[in-house]
Amino acid sequence: MADYDLAIIGGGLNGVSIARDAAGRGLRVILLEQGDLGAGASSASPRLIHGDLADLERRHFLRVRSALAERDIWLRIAPHLVRPMRFAIPAHSDERPIWQLRSWLLLYDRLASRSGLPPSATVDVTHHPVGNALKRPFGTAFEYSDCVVDDSRLVILTAVDAAAHGAVIRTGARCTRAERGGEWRLVTIDRGYRQVITARAVANATGAWTPSVAETVLRTSPPKVAAVQMSQIVVRRLFDSDNIYVFQNSDGRLIFASPYERDFTLIGTASHAFKGDPAIIAMAASDVAYLCDAANRYFRERIETVDVVRTLSGANMVPSPAGRRYQRDGAMTLDHGRGKAPLITVFGGDVTTSRLRAERAVSKLTPFYPMSARWTAMAPLPGGDFAWSRFDDEVDEVRERWRFLGEEEAKRLVAAYGSNVKEILGDARERSDLGPAFGAELTGAELRYLMQKEWARFPDDILWRRSKLGLTMGPADREALAAFMAASR
Repeated sequence: MADYDLAIIGGGLNGVSIARDAAGRGLRVILLEQGDLGAGASSASPRLIHGDLADLERRHFLRVRSALAERDIWLRIAPHLVRPMRFAIPAHSDERPIWQLRSWLLLYDRLASRSGLPPSATVDVTHHPVGNALKRPFGTAFEYSDCVVDDSRLVILTAVDAAAHGAVIRTGARCTRAERGGEWRLVTIDRGYRQVITARAVANATGAWTPSVAETVLRTSPPKVAAVQMSQIVVRRLFDSDNIYVFQNSDGRLIFASPYERDFTLIGTASHAFKGDPAIIAMAASDVAYLCDAANRYFRERIETVDVVRTLSGANMVPSPAGRRYQRDGAMTLDHGRGKAPLITVFGGDVTTSRLRAERAVSKLTPFYPMSARWTAMAPLPGGDFAWSRFDDEVDEVRERWRFLGEEEAKRLVAAYGSNVKEILGDARERSDLGPAFGAELTGAELRYLMQKEWARFPDDILWRRSKLGLTMGPADREALAAFMAASR
């Protein structure tokens, strides 16, 4: 008998989503990630949960409707990670006609008719807060509703839920060789130790490494794919409103400018074909300049490349040929035959459709062994057991119980952990009860929780994926954090 029903290689959003779905259906699951969870493209997304106006423009109506249905599911099952926002598109005659934008958004409202979010509206930016940050030529804008998500936290909490349903999650574990017969025999190097495991099926969810893992580890024909690099920049906060701006760029693309971690703005996305090692992917200077120029076309406050405090880049796989448009729902294949254990390959796709993509991938295994019904659309992620409209109430309750917390700190904790924040704060009556402090907000109690419950091993795991506190933490606190983690292992 095999050790596991399903072995998943890759701990990005696709991999952990498959692990969660499969474990919840009763399968014995192991996930192998050679580095940290979500360390690739899954932590470099535009952070949007949306139907996508660009898909609407391409007349992919069914895809938009499906994505908007997923948006509603995310609001229900991850109300701490997914937040409704108002998106504002300044209108001008240089790009799409105003009548066209208005028609798009009316259709968008119809496709999302059951969402409960406010419908689109026309605003006069000369008398509306949206206009405060914009240059004077823009007199009209359109607002509509969509959502943003903390992408790296979504990866982590999906893995936490997979583990709660019985999945084995191993970070720092690299699969070096696989032998295929009636079942899979996988050789792994797990934090320096060689181990052999067997599984009835394997899922290749290695993102940008999909073709190389297929060819060198699984020794199967690699899928016909092309890599696309997607990049964002982070700059200081450029506007005070809670809106997300959607800019029509001169090349026809839509550029998003979003509030990011309180004091910053995230601007993206620049995308182009990618060739090279995805482990050392970096944003080109031309892409940084492209996004700065796009923002400067609209914002009063000008930004230069020297103002960029951080860049985010990841490589995503799309079906080849390279000229084919990006498919937000990704792609998957199932390879099996007589005497051959099943192999599922899943790659590409965006955050919005990740849950549905995993559900479909796991369902492909139903002919091979029994499993329970689909379930992830109704089950909240850890800490998400409250309605999205009650987020502020959750923050108030946290501040009432732990009175030493400031409002912004309480918001960060609830946004990251939801109702599970109590597992970190416990019976603390004052800040000193939480242990040493690393910067203004990170405490020893939170750090220990992340190491014990969320597989954090190194400072970057904490500073850039489990949180974004690396944006504001100084060198001395970083050194203290590294020393604390080393002593706690």
